[in-house]
Amino acid sequence: MEVPDTDDYVMLSALQHYVFCPRQCALIHVEQTFDENIYTLRGQRVHERVNIPEGESFEGIRVERSLTLWSHQHRLTGIADLVEFSFDHTPYPVEYKSGSRKPRRADDVQLCAQALCLEEMFGIAVPKGAIFHHASKRRREVIFDPDLRSLVIETAHQVRQMLTQSIVPPPVADQRCPDCSLLDACMPHAIQDFRKLAQSNNPFFVPLDP
Repeated sequence: MEVPDTDDYVMLSALQHYVFCPRQCALIHVEQTFDENIYTLRGQRVHERVNIPEGESFEGIRVERSLTLWSHQHRLTGIADLVEFSFDHTPYPVEYKSGSRKPRRADDVQLCAQALCLEEMFGIAVPKGAIFHHASKRRREVIFDPDLRSLVIETAHQVRQMLTQSIVPPPVADQRCPDCSLLDACMPHAIQDFRKLAQSNNPFFVPLDP
């Protein structure tokens, strides 16, 4: 069997980064920039407790941790924190997040992308999964409806295009920035302040696309 070319496969984590902030995604996956802050360190500690590559069972449910995922159809790849397999072998992905629920759908997109991979790998429908928020110690179930699935596919297309063209979007400087580990590398407020100053002092200044 011919081995598919995986050079343009998109990491599942890149989808989460892109939905949260396209510039953050580009800094990480185009420019290979990654800094630590308290939130990323908390996330690492949470994942260290989860990502043990071994299988186990309890109450008839088989659990796989750090499961490598792929989808040749959607050209995606990554690792699932945890996948539960029920008695009928239906996969149930569980993504662990260190913080509380975010207002954007970034985490939901990442989880649904895992489901698309699992469906292709095991040939069985994956209708739902869950995100475990470490801050509340609770699971939040996510239904993989058609709208969310379409968002995953569209996001994968946008990320692939950004990576192929090595695009780094301009900063936006909004409420997402204070919690971002790439705040110092991105310098969103400094760049925006420079643009405003340049525009006010130079009548021929042409601003970049927003």
